[in-house]
Amino acid sequence: MPQDVFSQAWQQIIARPTGPLAFRFYLQPAMAVFLAVRDGLRDARAGASPYFWALFTERGRRKELLRSGWKSIGKVTLLALALDIVYQVIVLPGLRPLEAVFIALVLAVLPYLLLRGAVTRMARRWIGPGAQRMRRAA
Repeated sequence: MPQDVFSQAWQQIIARPTGPLAFRFYLQPAMAVFLAVRDGLRDARAGASPYFWALFTERGRRKELLRSGWKSIGKVTLLALALDIVYQVIVLPGLRPLEAVFIALVLAVLPYLLLRGAVTRMARRWIGPGAQRMRRAA
């Protein structure tokens, strides 16, 4: 059963970027990228560990990190869910809530998780290790 849901979801993902409401396949990842860059730069300036890595290595901060990440990406994820449900009502014969959740995760959450830490690592090269020490001294 779960394999059927995922295989249907992948088929829908491949078919949907050209159909009705196709803009969401570009808008949602773009918003996730924007938020990941913003938060990754903020993490680099604060000297924080890359986000996705910190989720696994900083056990004491995990709850705080998850809350921070959800605060950033939550609205985009909910928008992705809502748009996919609207799409299903318009185009498909019935609602597929698991498929909507899967597509929302792929379009909104996955790009955010992958990029926020990468942006933090890249930004540290430009900001440098002494940048945070200079800010604290000022």
